[in-house]
Amino acid sequence: MRSRVVAEGTVCLTSSAIVPATLQATFHFPHSARVWRGDEIWLQPSGIEADPPEQGRGMDFLECVGPDTSAIVFRLLDDPADLARASAVSRSWRRFVVENQFSKIQCLRAYPEVANFMDIEICSPGSSVSRNVRSSAAAEFDKLERDHRVYMHLTHGLLSPYNTKDCIIHCVGASSTDRYPEEAIENTLEAADRLGWNPSYWSSRGHRDPAVAECLMYRLQTDLCLVDEIKMRPFKAFFRDDEPIYSAERIRFQMGYPKSPPWSGTTIYGENEGQLIADSNYIWTYTSPEFPMLQENVLQSFKLPHPVLCIGGVVKIELLGGVVKDAFDGLYYICVSHVQIVGMPLSGKLAVAPRGSSVVLGYYSTPRKSRVPHSE
Repeated sequence: MRSRVVAEGTVCLTSSAIVPATLQATFHFPHSARVWRGDEIWLQPSGIEADPPEQGRGMDFLECVGPDTSAIVFRLLDDPADLARASAVSRSWRRFVVENQFSKIQCLRAYPEVANFMDIEICSPGSSVSRNVRSSAAAEFDKLERDHRVYMHLTHGLLSPYNTKDCIIHCVGASSTDRYPEEAIENTLEAADRLGWNPSYWSSRGHRDPAVAECLMYRLQTDLCLVDEIKMRPFKAFFRDDEPIYSAERIRFQMGYPKSPPWSGTTIYGENEGQLIADSNYIWTYTSPEFPMLQENVLQSFKLPHPVLCIGGVVKIELLGGVVKDAFDGLYYICVSHVQIVGMPLSGKLAVAPRGSSVVLGYYSTPRKSRVPHSE
């Protein structure tokens, strides 16, 4: 059902709306719902006789039907703009919206990953987190109103239409590299599989066991990104007579945030990149299903079952199983020429900060630049 809020303080539905059972139990449809303005159905509680609202006046929906039924109707609002209009009707409506955390409910309904946030902090560059010094009751409402504003900002980003783009800002590291820097992970950011006469790709070390998994890890442009799909092109060794394609058998993705910045003050190079990508350094909030990978030198698309909110801006690509045994040394390698993580970066005003085993959503008054140094 589609519902909306009008300025008079009355909730209305379109006449084509399908009324759910929860509302049918409270409102007698269609007898108690009168078409008063065009195609709008104005909700009139059962057992209450009311005349159409006069111009500039309207019944107070919250007082008329009570908080429980009002909450049912407000939860049906799926557009952040409708919720913003509702909170602007009056002080009592704003308090009702804020205290019931409807903006957070909208976020959770669209992206359950939002449940990972244990708290919200309002920050400003170079200063500490803002604190309340008012009485406990006033401070509690101030906190709820602060959270409401941040969740409204987040919901607007999550639910607005967007054009997808490659969200990678730089590499974090690889589980192994055969020849560094010639076959480093940074080569996977290049769209072409050769630069001039030189091949451009990442290669794992060789393994006797084809089941050994490898992984590549990337940092996205902002702490919060919507991810729709991952694209990858296996490398074809065009300089070999048989031109083998060193693809993986399967692929899987994880998204999350670092427990603490493991790259702080650290330059990524061949000997230490495995330490930077260790699972013990990260909290993973999403793990995708496994996808089969084709042994073809094309940009293959691995579309997620639904867009995922990447909390923390770190994506790990797991390459599960080698399929090609090298003709020279008899070892299995996985080689990748190009990677894209496709979606949309959210506002740079939103940040993610670990707090013990949980994570906090931070909000800055001005967008921040990524503080993660580019690997060299």
